[in-house]
Amino acid sequence: MPIRQSIWKVGESPQPLAESRLASEQQLEQMIVANPSLLSDDVMLIGRQEDTGLGGRIDLLAVNPDGTLVLVELKRDRTPREVVAQALDYASWVENLSAGEIAAIYGRFKPGSDLAADFKGRFGVALDEEALNANHEIVLVAAALDDSTERIIRYLGDRGIAINAMFFQVFAHGEDKFVSRAWLIDPAKAPVAAIPQRGEDEPWNGEVYVSFGAGPHRSWEDAVDYGFVSGGGGVWYSRTLELLAPGDRVWVKAPGSGYVGVGRVVGPRESVAEFRVKTPEGDRRLVDVSKRADYGRGEIDDPDRCEYFVPVKWLETRLIDAAVQEIGFFGNQNTVCKPRSKKWRTTVDRLKQMFPTFDKS
Repeated sequence: MPIRQSIWKVGESPQPLAESRLASEQQLEQMIVANPSLLSDDVMLIGRQEDTGLGGRIDLLAVNPDGTLVLVELKRDRTPREVVAQALDYASWVENLSAGEIAAIYGRFKPGSDLAADFKGRFGVALDEEALNANHEIVLVAAALDDSTERIIRYLGDRGIAINAMFFQVFAHGEDKFVSRAWLIDPAKAPVAAIPQRGEDEPWNGEVYVSFGAGPHRSWEDAVDYGFVSGGGGVWYSRTLELLAPGDRVWVKAPGSGYVGVGRVVGPRESVAEFRVKTPEGDRRLVDVSKRADYGRGEIDDPDRCEYFVPVKWLETRLIDAAVQEIGFFGNQNTVCKPRSKKWRTTVDRLKQMFPTFDKS
């Protein structure tokens, strides 16, 4: 059913804000360009009104920290079903963009800028040309969608097409206007596709990749001592933990260092407010016990940005200083992924030699 919101001014007698509208959908596009967090905290805009050569232009093009391209289409004057069909048509064009073509698009969007340098400045990691556009997503932006279009989006999503819809509503209070945002499918629960490498798609080998960003916000020593992997700081970083299920074998990489552990998942994802560990004083919340990292204590009540944990029984671990890394090893910025590439298969085959107790019970 269509998603609608209402906003009230707080007081003894709450007053509803009147629903309004923007002067044009182009104004919404301009607002997103000026502040991309309206769309998501985890994207970097790289293109606007890009000609596809298919008789139309993509409204906005963005990139995620793992190199996934995000195609953003605003409804404008088209019917909702036309928006879905148009977005799928444009996605077929986006799918075949090379790294050079993507860099050229960014050059037109932000003349004189360098995509690789700006990507590293935005996300704090180097842009992996092999991973760039290994996947793509579609986001439809509208004030409302009809029931049939919502069914189409959910149908496509259930069958592995990364598509979602975002609803914006405008409210007025005096001369001021306010914009609210809601997702058709909660990004924290949206399906996450397996990660192929361009031209190397093959069946998943059953082994799960985990990226563990050790630092002031999370400690690998804690992870080893208490048995967990974790991610947070935004929905993009924490939602993939939902891919993990009890029994999964995970291979953990510390970005910038190498592979540091292998273990089996033993429980579901939990937020920092819920996750407890065993101590000599009994079960306590990790965030109350740890002296090594802060685990985003200041965002503990924010379900989008707080840290999330998945308990793991370790089979073998190493200190970060003794991490295993070789040329050609698989790497990805997703906290969790189930890669479908020859590089992942060969990486795991090699890791099994380096972590000889990987299969102990």
